[in-house]
Amino acid sequence: QVQLVESGGGLVQPGGSLRLSCAASGMSFSTYTMDWYRQTPGKQRELVAGITSGRITDYADFVKGRFTISRDNAKNTVYLQMDFLKPEDTAVYYCHSRSGWLDYWGKGTLVTVSS
Repeated sequence: QVQLVESGGGLVQPGGSLRLSCAASGMSFSTYTMDWYRQTPGKQRELVAGITSGRITDYADFVKGRFTISRDNAKNTVYLQMDFLKPEDTAVYYCHSRSGWLDYWGKGTLVTVSS
């Protein structure tokens, strides 16, 4: 049974940093592309960043230069380092894995950016 468990969310002031983690189990982690999405009430879930099995990364324009995605295949974990956070980054952040026709979602972790 595949499980994706996010952690690291919380309350942070504008300009601050957080690091999200997503621990995967029940899958061949190194072969999957891993993504981070986010969603706010009333809006569609949007892609934030992704990293392929070959460690090629991609970012949404609204986080380029501020967020960094990385993976540790030995720990079956993907990370999202978030720096220079803004109030508009407030959202539930979801981990997503995909390989071919297979894809899985975590339950999300809340990030709140507020003074």
